[in-house]
Amino acid sequence: MSAHLLVVHHTPSPAVQEILEAVLAGTHAEGIEGVEVQVRPALSTSASDLLAADGVLLGTPANIGYMSGALKHFFDTVYYPTLQAKTGMPYGYWVHGNNDTEGARRAIESIAGALGWVKAAEPLLVTGPVDKGVREAAFELGGTLAATLMEG
Repeated sequence: MSAHLLVVHHTPSPAVQEILEAVLAGTHAEGIEGVEVQVRPALSTSASDLLAADGVLLGTPANIGYMSGALKHFFDTVYYPTLQAKTGMPYGYWVHGNNDTEGARRAIESIAGALGWVKAAEPLLVTGPVDKGVREAAFELGGTLAATLMEG
């Protein structure tokens, strides 16, 4: 029986897409076994998708000091239907902003905390261009979440 990692993302820019691709590569890194990865755009992810998951990875740009409206829509959609069903679920996330990611970080951690999720990795908070170091950190984020599910 395999574990299910749900990757929920909003990727409106090449920079956020590049981070997503590195995260996904990490979920399939050498040594990762028995983890099925489902990748869903935030606007079309349902409570059923989340209920079927054993862990979740979130990705968003920082828009006007906050997470994207698409990721907020995901949280609005799944919050009450999954409020008590996924307590203790491991999660991780990445945020890309041109100059600030703090508001998005605070909002994501507040909502995830209210849902009872447990942070399985430090967030990847990126401002400015995506370089090799960001891609490596994104790869590690994906690998960490997948490895967490392998162990669980």
